Amino acid sequence: MKDILKHLFEYKSFSREQAYEILTNITTGHYDPHQIAAFMTTYGMRSIRVEELNGFRDAMYDLCLKLDFNGYDLIDMCGTGGDGKNTFNISTLASFVIAGAGYKVAKHGNVGVSSGCGSSNVMEALGYTFTNDKDILHKQLDEANICFLHAPLFHPAMKTVAPIRRALGVKTFFNMLGPLTNPANPKYQSVGVFSLELARLYTYLYQNTDKQYSIIHSLDGYDEISLTGDFKVINNKGENYYSVDELGFKPVNAEDLAGGDTVEDATKLFKVIIEGQGNEVQNNVVLTNAAFGIKTFHPEKSFADCYYEAEQSLLGLKALDALKKLTGR
Repeated sequence: MKDILKHLFEYKSFSREQAYEILTNITTGHYDPHQIAAFMTTYGMRSIRVEELNGFRDAMYDLCLKLDFNGYDLIDMCGTGGDGKNTFNISTLASFVIAGAGYKVAKHGNVGVSSGCGSSNVMEALGYTFTNDKDILHKQLDEANICFLHAPLFHPAMKTVAPIRRALGVKTFFNMLGPLTNPANPKYQSVGVFSLELARLYTYLYQNTDKQYSIIHSLDGYDEISLTGDFKVINNKGENYYSVDELGFKPVNAEDLAGGDTVEDATKLFKVIIEGQGNEVQNNVVLTNAAFGIKTFHPEKSFADCYYEAEQSLLGLKALDALKKLTGR
């Protein structure tokens, strides 16, 4: 590890093969926690290269418990996190809206690291029992159109890193890997990223796969469509800038997206919105993210048509029905 850190201090990059080896050694206990913390911290002070991200992604995916969901056209609505905005659980709500609209969702998630409440925190508070049992997950997809993949159950090698990430409490390059390492390897991916630089890196990676993707970044730093300002969407056909006005909305205030200070706060707000009682801003933000998720399936559809599908799901309580079927409550 001393040589690796020296390499970083000299502003040198790693090849894809070197990155693969480093991450494999980190997650399989070859370095002590202090060395890993030093590596993660040092890495957070430099830009990651596409070869490095590729190598890290390859190692994480090779080490994970994979799921074979052949025959399902799956989408994952997953953000990198790490934007420091502490919004309510927008992508998780959008996932249920998409499921309620009749699409199959394999939501990859984890507990909050750099924010107060991750998707796993909310799902557990709502009564969902985490599982990596393929038969149970198949049944959930068939009955609820959605299953939830709690990352630690599928990435056991991450056990070494999890307490270090919690102790650091800031985004690290591991935030970048979550959307890239869904164990179901969904064909469709709508992923939010916290920077334009990372959006470009994701584009390079996805261009070399058979995925149908949408990479989303709000220009004021959100890893989702916040409607606080303009945002960018990169997909298989190119990239587009969208203004809030052209979608028919008025820009919202950041305070209107607050997710609360505790898991209890976040869960209460989640239930209000999915029960169709959210306010106009909350609904618009969730529905816009869900619409672009649906548009990932159907790029030929207009935003208005996709938004209408999402609206029918949320306000028609189909998203709530999907949640009830998934949790058994």
